[in-house]
Amino acid sequence: MKRARVVHNGIVHSATDRDGQLLLEDGTRVWPDQVTWLPPLMPVDRPRTILALGLNYADHAKELAFKPPEEPLVFLKGEHTLAGHRQVTRRPAGVKFMHYECELAVVIGRKARKVQRGDALDFVGGYTVANDYVVRDYLENWYRPNLRAKNRDGATPLGPWFVEAADVPDPQALALKTTVNDKVTQQGNTKDMVFDIPFLIEYFSAFMTLSPGDLILTGTPDGVVDCQPGDVVVTEIQGIGALMNTIGS
Repeated sequence: MKRARVVHNGIVHSATDRDGQLLLEDGTRVWPDQVTWLPPLMPVDRPRTILALGLNYADHAKELAFKPPEEPLVFLKGEHTLAGHRQVTRRPAGVKFMHYECELAVVIGRKARKVQRGDALDFVGGYTVANDYVVRDYLENWYRPNLRAKNRDGATPLGPWFVEAADVPDPQALALKTTVNDKVTQQGNTKDMVFDIPFLIEYFSAFMTLSPGDLILTGTPDGVVDCQPGDVVVTEIQGIGALMNTIGS
């Protein structure tokens, strides 16, 4: 099942997809442009942990003139980085290069500690699409992303749907695609991850506890391009959804 969180008439609703419309929990049907979309995550009573992978696709590492990492290159993100479907992400004034990153986001479904690889997917609640924008100007280097590059408010749109894990038979066989103003600029497949999802859950849970609602952003393939104010960027993952975002100044 695909689920979303939206605001309609000032009230936050859970919603499901019904023939191109949204069915709200009170039975109301609305069109997608009649609501404000929120990140489609389960509410939690604590800050969630957001783990993001860098250079987790070999072709993207090559694109940036790096060899693939020998162990996960990971950094933390704050929850205020998240934005919803159809929202605006600002391009800071004066920057030379800001690009999207289409990523499969893994949502942890239950407490995970010292999980073995073979059991790892049992701890996944579901999946959504992330677009983890980065301003290259702000990077200290590609192996140590700094705060301004990866933790700007609203610079990581998420959504539009939360898709339950049971509805994704193989998360390592999903096509990814990005379009900028309807032009295809990026294509890839989750099968090409350097470190797959079971490995990552085993790796992280070996030294830290993962809790329901925590996120793992699994990296992006090659094909990133500079985005300008006014650009409409759609990051799409097969079976998960198409996340639309506009660049503002």
